[in-house]
Amino acid sequence: MVKINDTAPNFVAHTSQGLVDFYSYIDNSWAILFSHPKAFTPVCTTELGTLQKLLPAFKDRNVKVIGLSVDSLDNHNVWLNDIKETQGYLPEYPLITDTDKSISKLYDMIHENASDTMTVRTVFIIGPDKKIKLKMDYPASAGRNFNEILRVVDSLQLTANYKVSTPANWVQGEDVIIGSAINDEEAKKLFPKGWTTHKPYLRTLKDPTQGDNA
Repeated sequence: MVKINDTAPNFVAHTSQGLVDFYSYIDNSWAILFSHPKAFTPVCTTELGTLQKLLPAFKDRNVKVIGLSVDSLDNHNVWLNDIKETQGYLPEYPLITDTDKSISKLYDMIHENASDTMTVRTVFIIGPDKKIKLKMDYPASAGRNFNEILRVVDSLQLTANYKVSTPANWVQGEDVIIGSAINDEEAKKLFPKGWTTHKPYLRTLKDPTQGDNA
């Protein structure tokens, strides 16, 4: 079972855009690998359209997207046209056809208590270091919130570059939290313009990417 901070396993797969080596596809970017149960399912139809709508925002953040299901390539190609017709967006990211379920099993995407064949609707965020930064599983009935996934990407990228954490419901530009492992003396060097102390363990400051604490 792959977990957060594990190295994401590499694979080579047939996709809607040809043969893809996963590590080569990621290169030095961030990546989102997400699975859907099968083609021609209603919830996933809306999800793939929504993700394409948001694709420019992910590209702006140096995030590459790739999907997966155990369906055939022919089914994917037909389904892509359905997505364009019903959602108004034709997915431009590759969809992996994992008919032998080798990648699904490698990433623990098949939960036998849900189905012994269909991939659970899982999302992985993977960093440029090829480490898994986030893993989320969704039930078949609940559509994924890709705005939330985008928000988490913002948090992961911020906290990868600064010694801060992000509070509940944080969005880009809002105040952040100084990490608990950083004492006040170190914080003075990192954030010379100061911070607000609410409790000794809770110190907030302006988003350092906004220039206020650089």
